[in-house]
Amino acid sequence: MAVMERYFNINGTCFPDKHYMVDLSGRLAEIRKLVERGDYFTINRARQYGKTTTLRALALYLRQDYAVISISFQRMSSARFRDEPVFAAAFAETFLSAVHNRRKQVQGLDKAAVDRLERSMANGMDLTELFTCLSGLCATADRPVVLMIDEVDSASNNQVFLDFLAQLRDAYLDREETPTFQSVILAGVYDIRNLKQKIRPSGEHRYNSPWNIAARFTLDMSFSVDDIAGMIRDYSRDRGIEIDARMIAGLIHDYTSGYPFLVSCVCKMLDEQIPALDGFGQTGAAWTAAGVSEAVRIILKEPYTLFDDMRKKLDDYPELRAMLYAILFNGRSFPYNSDSRIIDIGTMFGFVKENDGVVAVANRIFETRLYNLFLAEDMLEGAGKALPDRTQFVRDGYLDMDLVITKFTEHFTEIYGDSSDAFIEENGRRLFLLYLKPIINGAGNYYIEARTRNMRRTDVIVDYHGRQYVIEMKIWHGEEYNRRGEEQLAGYLSEYQLKKGYLLSFCFNRNKTPGVRTVRCGDKEIMEAVV
Repeated sequence: MAVMERYFNINGTCFPDKHYMVDLSGRLAEIRKLVERGDYFTINRARQYGKTTTLRALALYLRQDYAVISISFQRMSSARFRDEPVFAAAFAETFLSAVHNRRKQVQGLDKAAVDRLERSMANGMDLTELFTCLSGLCATADRPVVLMIDEVDSASNNQVFLDFLAQLRDAYLDREETPTFQSVILAGVYDIRNLKQKIRPSGEHRYNSPWNIAARFTLDMSFSVDDIAGMIRDYSRDRGIEIDARMIAGLIHDYTSGYPFLVSCVCKMLDEQIPALDGFGQTGAAWTAAGVSEAVRIILKEPYTLFDDMRKKLDDYPELRAMLYAILFNGRSFPYNSDSRIIDIGTMFGFVKENDGVVAVANRIFETRLYNLFLAEDMLEGAGKALPDRTQFVRDGYLDMDLVITKFTEHFTEIYGDSSDAFIEENGRRLFLLYLKPIINGAGNYYIEARTRNMRRTDVIVDYHGRQYVIEMKIWHGEEYNRRGEEQLAGYLSEYQLKKGYLLSFCFNRNKTPGVRTVRCGDKEIMEAVV
């Protein structure tokens, strides 16, 4: 039988013999310390963050020394949570199915204890009987028993699940007297560890906490540059391709901040789709800076369920939407405080993170996807307004950014020149992106440099057919501030190894003279526009 080539997987659990994966050994060793200590804990991370893959790898990693029961609530229908007897029987059935799994049969359990659980399930049982059987099973096993439950979100709206957690808590507190699990690991998106914040968009919040014995799980499950580079080196050895793994890994991390699904998605594009495009046909040509940029451009247009879920969550939580909009378009800064319900929700869903004490969008791809979503909504609201003709801005296949800046200056002055200062300050950057988006749409992409985004200054980096353009947008605060802006932009251009940049100033001075000029700053050429 021919051996199937490994590939990058973005659908479901990853298996090392089938898929390219980062090395999880360091993470597994850290989680094992919690298990050895007898901790009960929750792995709550955003969707498609590698939770199920990690649990599967952990079960294999522990099974020499522990009897590991790994189940998922996703396989239990909502009807199975309607009352205590039904849930207890369903849990026992799922538990026993894991015990008897032919491929991963659990070792170390006493057959008589397993048989008792089966008889109790057949005769009808409540939670008390269920936990009596589980305690007996733990008491007679020849090694400590570890219970893992994936997809606990499926149950978390149900009272019977809260009762189940309360029983686990009581068993944990009484474990010096009554045998129970060595460790219990729950995995899901929502923070089951602390149910005082049970999220319900249109309902009340629960404040009871039957899982308050859980240890904090702080392990970073995102992929580092080293993680990504190791996976790429593994791939390059298999395929016989020369790749600058460290450089490519750094670029992928810049776009994804190590979000596992997005990392795998970029790699899958570079392996499977980019080589078929013009200019990338040679072996290994896809694994370049231009290839990464093209992969990101395609991903930003794809209807992945991760992005669909993001849109739905923004509809469910308008306060989260408002905060993200203010950060992206108005340069607002929000102190990061996990006690804030809306910040906690955004973090839990993986949309935001802490960056130097303030709230930041979790990664560049999410950020650009959010910009595109908000801009698309704004475009629909102004559907009657004429959009710029894209063809005039593209010459010989490349973007004429000089013309983009010149035409936007004319467009803005004509339509918004008499607007109030407050309107311009709140909407200037949004209006430029609304102008830019249809011009580069389909052939290029853009992102906002998070290091420079604030109320006064925002840098936009545009990738178009392998060329980059840096546009600094800022509020005019006088000539001295403008000179410092030129110097900052010149330094930024050096980082990108570019000779020319663009400075777009929104000026509130009533005596201003709108227009465009070109200045030199050291060896850099800067095209400045004042509107």
